[in-house]
Amino acid sequence: MRRIALFIGTNLAVLLLLSIVCHLFGIDRMAAARGYGGMTGLLVYAAVFGMGGAFISLAMSKMIAKWSTHARVITQPQNETERWLVDTVRRHAQNAGIGMPEVAIYEAPEMNAFATGMTRNSALVAVSSGLLQQMDREQVGAVLGHEIGHVANGDMVTLTLIQGVLNTLVILAARIVGQLVDSWLSGGRNDNRGGGGIGYFVVVMVLQVVFGLFASIIVAAFSRWREFRADTAGAQFAGRGAMISALQRLKGNHGESTLPQTIAAFGISGPLTDGLKRLFMSHPPLDERIAALQNAS
Repeated sequence: MRRIALFIGTNLAVLLLLSIVCHLFGIDRMAAARGYGGMTGLLVYAAVFGMGGAFISLAMSKMIAKWSTHARVITQPQNETERWLVDTVRRHAQNAGIGMPEVAIYEAPEMNAFATGMTRNSALVAVSSGLLQQMDREQVGAVLGHEIGHVANGDMVTLTLIQGVLNTLVILAARIVGQLVDSWLSGGRNDNRGGGGIGYFVVVMVLQVVFGLFASIIVAAFSRWREFRADTAGAQFAGRGAMISALQRLKGNHGESTLPQTIAAFGISGPLTDGLKRLFMSHPPLDERIAALQNAS
């Protein structure tokens, strides 16, 4: 539950922080005073902050991933395992028709891997030391195929676009409703040229939390769907049996993942939960993923 709360909180914190900064520095009021208070201006304002924040995060994703996991990029393989790892990623990348990603290893006890990057031709694929130690090469090759599938499918960019559009809609909807409520509270005397009163500010803050929760559900749903697609890619590049075997081996993971929350959704597996909390899961259950591969024609 802690990781789910952090996942939701990260998205909401960005929106709340932007709103507070805009309010404190009078950006809302300046925009309204200059005639940007109409629907078109509000939409542009929401898009700049909603899409801008998402793409800034994407542009920094590789740097943040390397820094937060202390991943060591393999520039010159130091042993046979590293040479095999780089060669396998290169082969999968060539088969997928994408540029050669950076390949890295990070120290972690659990079996995990992730891919991130701004474009399909400038990605990073990283594997944990635990994955290399606890899986055979056939299984590791399938995991690498899964991660290359994410890159080839453009999942990082698509996820960013979805998050950006939803952030924009959250900002837009919260302010429209906030203006209506503030106008009602003021008896229609507030024309919003001053940026709205306290009622407007409170309503916007609350609604961004509420709407942000619904946005997180949509993002999580797409994240789960893309895992099935990446599994299919892993089966294509390394063989269906190898991909199924790798997913079955992943069931041997115990405890919380050590991946930082900023990139946890990019890992090959995620935490399981039940009830309403399933709506916020970034990964579908491993049993469902295995069944999907077994039933694929």
